[in-house]
Amino acid sequence: MKKYGKVATGGTFDHIHIGHRRLLERSFEVGEIVVIGVTSDEFVREQGKRPDHTYEERASQLADYLDKNFPGRKYVIARLYDFFGPGIASPDVQAIVVSPETAARVPLANRLRAEKGYPSLEMVTIEKVLAEDGQPVSSTRIRSGEIDTEGKLVRRKKVE
Repeated sequence: MKKYGKVATGGTFDHIHIGHRRLLERSFEVGEIVVIGVTSDEFVREQGKRPDHTYEERASQLADYLDKNFPGRKYVIARLYDFFGPGIASPDVQAIVVSPETAARVPLANRLRAEKGYPSLEMVTIEKVLAEDGQPVSSTRIRSGEIDTEGKLVRRKKVE
């Protein structure tokens, strides 16, 4: 497995779920330093999402998770105002860890990096994490009460 000095990844991280955990695990497997972009409240709204938590809450919960699960590892949490953030702005980021949904943006990111004279990012893709019902795990599904953060279906009691 190739190891990079610095890798980037990103997300909304509204409810840290099994998909986020896999993304972060892979990022720390391949990177010495992990730069994690967390979408700003403004950018989330532009994307039509309605997270349960503010940027500050999401970033704080993420930092708590990282400190507990990756003690002593180096990371940076950066606020994302667009899809690219530090992966584009920093020439020392060598790779980007993405989900299948975000992989399609990497060629554009590399074109923008090339315009700045930066080397292309290598792409590390994780597999989509599926819930019990075979559908992707997402914070949207968690917010709606369909699944929990482990991808288990939420059993609702019948109303008589």
